[in-house]
Amino acid sequence: MILALKVLLTLGGGLLVFMGFGFFTDPVSSAADFGIDVEGAHGLTSIRADMTAFFGVSGACFIWGAWANRSDPLIIGAALMFVTLATRLVALGAYGAFEGYILPMLVEALLGIFGIVGARILPKTTRG
Repeated sequence: MILALKVLLTLGGGLLVFMGFGFFTDPVSSAADFGIDVEGAHGLTSIRADMTAFFGVSGACFIWGAWANRSDPLIIGAALMFVTLATRLVALGAYGAFEGYILPMLVEALLGIFGIVGARILPKTTRG
């Protein structure tokens, strides 16, 4: 059970880091995948920096927390996912559904839950 949780957190964290790397190396294409139109140097800089930071840090928190048996980075990663999920739900109510809206919300919900469960369980497995 512990190993499975660590693997799920690592895979989820790896996905987020991979997405962050995509925004760092190709912000226009990655932004287009998110329905974002990037214009000019200001837009490129903002997308490259902000999205790389969000995905990279949240992914690193999941990976670090999973393998170091630390609750604090897992709580940070879970909080980022739950805030994103809550914002998507508000936007869904305000603007309506669009094609493909379920998958990102499912991933955010699962990673948030895995992060909270990991934060609760993993620190207790540390041998002192």
